[in-house]
Amino acid sequence: MNEGRFRPVYAVFGRDRYRMQEFVAFTADKLLGEDGRELGLFKFDTSETPVEAAVEEADAMPFFVSRKLVVVRDETVLAAGGKDGRLQHDVDRLIAYLRKPSETSVLLFVVHSDKMDERRKAVKLLKEMDAVIEFAELDGRDLVRWVVRRAASQGRAIDEATAEALIRRAGANLQTLAAETDKLCLYAGTGGTILREHVESLTAPVLEDDVFALVDALAEGDTGRAVSLYRQLLERKEEPIRIAALIARQFRIMLQVKELSARSWPNQQIAGQLGLHPYAVRLAAEKARSWPEERLAERLREIAELDYRMKTGQIDKELGLELYLLQSGAWRKQPARA
Repeated sequence: MNEGRFRPVYAVFGRDRYRMQEFVAFTADKLLGEDGRELGLFKFDTSETPVEAAVEEADAMPFFVSRKLVVVRDETVLAAGGKDGRLQHDVDRLIAYLRKPSETSVLLFVVHSDKMDERRKAVKLLKEMDAVIEFAELDGRDLVRWVVRRAASQGRAIDEATAEALIRRAGANLQTLAAETDKLCLYAGTGGTILREHVESLTAPVLEDDVFALVDALAEGDTGRAVSLYRQLLERKEEPIRIAALIARQFRIMLQVKELSARSWPNQQIAGQLGLHPYAVRLAAEKARSWPEERLAERLREIAELDYRMKTGQIDKELGLELYLLQSGAWRKQPARA
């Protein structure tokens, strides 16, 4: 859209499904308003309805509203690796419409795929029309700024350092972040400021965040803090085997990120390769700098052995993991094993 004017057709895709839905809601609000949704908003799903049905609706004149919005959820017609469904789609009818779209409708494809199939004629035509918008997952400063803007839109303030603390605590999933940001805004009140202490007192940390902090303590050789964090998790009734699995996962990610970064891969490419959020890759890259590659591999071997011993009853689970943390935190003072 440009200066409030909408294109007749859009196709949105990408890993960030939350912002895709925000785009749909924004378009519906600006195009139809609250009163026009009942008569002007039409929804289709290509897994249930042939695409030509949506095209026919977009081509028909609107009733009692000046324009209509036709939203099509798609995993079949435009998506890369599209699912083969039981329906046959008249893609030629879609292509004909794209060449001469209605001036009284906006046809919006919401493609639930990380990529669109650029070999397809319809996708090529959409790209020629400059109608394709990718919603990649936000990373780094963009994610922080998203939190700051969301608070500002509600008349609240939050600085970037506090926003980053919220992301570390709540995770990078936008749906979760939106809910936590809105909760903090409600607490701060109109014109208020969200502070670091508000984040710490009102936001429940995800288990992964505590494990990240635990791994950080190990990297710093602070075994006392690592064990203290571990005991806090036990007090919260977290299962030692699950904690061990998350520690192993974090070490594995750090090792993979370290190896791929050494090949000059950018974080976005690493995220795609590993199936991770780019923010998680950035955090892992930062943490991995403190760990020699051979140490990470050694810690992984040891925790795999510990996992086996815990699951087969050869060692007490709580004690076994605590001993592992004590050993791992002392890595700075020990030579690596060959």
